[in-house]
Amino acid sequence: MTRHHNFCAGPAALPTPVLERARSELLDYQGRGLSVMEMSHRSPEFMAIAETAEADLRALLQVPDDYRVLFLQGGASTQFAMLPFNLLGRGGTPNYLYTGIWGKKAIAEARHLAGAHVAASSEENGLTAVPRPEDIRLSDDAAYLHYTDNETIGGLAFDYIPETPSKESVPLCCDMSSSILSGSLDVSRFGVIYAGAQKNIGPAGLALVIVRDDLLDRARPETPTMFNYRVMAENGSMYNTPPTYAWYLAGLVFDWLRNDVGGLEAMHAINARKAARLYAAIDGSDFYANPIAPINRSRMNVPFVLADERLNAVFLEEAEMAGLLNLKGHRSVGGMRASLYNAVSEAAVEALVGFMDDFERRHG
Repeated sequence: MTRHHNFCAGPAALPTPVLERARSELLDYQGRGLSVMEMSHRSPEFMAIAETAEADLRALLQVPDDYRVLFLQGGASTQFAMLPFNLLGRGGTPNYLYTGIWGKKAIAEARHLAGAHVAASSEENGLTAVPRPEDIRLSDDAAYLHYTDNETIGGLAFDYIPETPSKESVPLCCDMSSSILSGSLDVSRFGVIYAGAQKNIGPAGLALVIVRDDLLDRARPETPTMFNYRVMAENGSMYNTPPTYAWYLAGLVFDWLRNDVGGLEAMHAINARKAARLYAAIDGSDFYANPIAPINRSRMNVPFVLADERLNAVFLEEAEMAGLLNLKGHRSVGGMRASLYNAVSEAAVEALVGFMDDFERRHG
């Protein structure tokens, strides 16, 4: 069996040690004679899996005691709707920073329910740089401020954490789907953090939500039961049957980060080296280009274009033949995109840079 280098934006690469452990436990979990996929979510075995996963995540992110960790079905797109349902029970207007496609979709969901105020936008610069802190203008009745920390499609990332007048009255909420667990994080600065799992957490179908306790009583009266953060928190994310196997795999990823990688500071250092290596290759060439302002370049998603777009199909075909998979850019922006999530090794980046250099020599 040959494992290729997978640069997919999601569902993304998973750590090889995690996949190997899952394979070894697939048919018989720790001598129980059945798979995790076959277990009751109420069984002692799965309850232990769930509790260990949460404990490891809390340790990795140093989650304060007054925050709940929820493992929910769906992805970040479901959270686009769940967030306003859960935080607008006291009225007010949800405020958003617009820096790309996913932020735009989050705004659209809020507008279905209660309208939305765009407190700052990257539209004027063509989504190539995030708004500066001094450009953020909250509405007078702001209920919360939401932003997308890393725009997966455009490769645009915040270089700072936005501030609000009060973290209690105007909580900061963030979609961290593409950046969570890629480095250390001060959770206490946020009211709500959410992330789809299929990038740095685990397989698709699971969403992680970290929510401060005092925000659990702000849901609108008409919030569907399955959308209610408090209901989910009080039922240990098991009000209904959760995505058990995805939860189990996420737990294996957390264990890998803690015990194999050495924690999030070590992971950050690895990710910084990977991104620096690829951006240096792009910047050192007239054949490749990246449009994002250097201060806002994503470490997780690196889009780039070729000087001659007629070579795009050839580049992708030859890359796949070389074992470099899923480098095609999103259909909305074109070009190429290499996603460098935690499970993508430094060796994979070196292989990509080597291929890019060879391709340029032959086609440039």
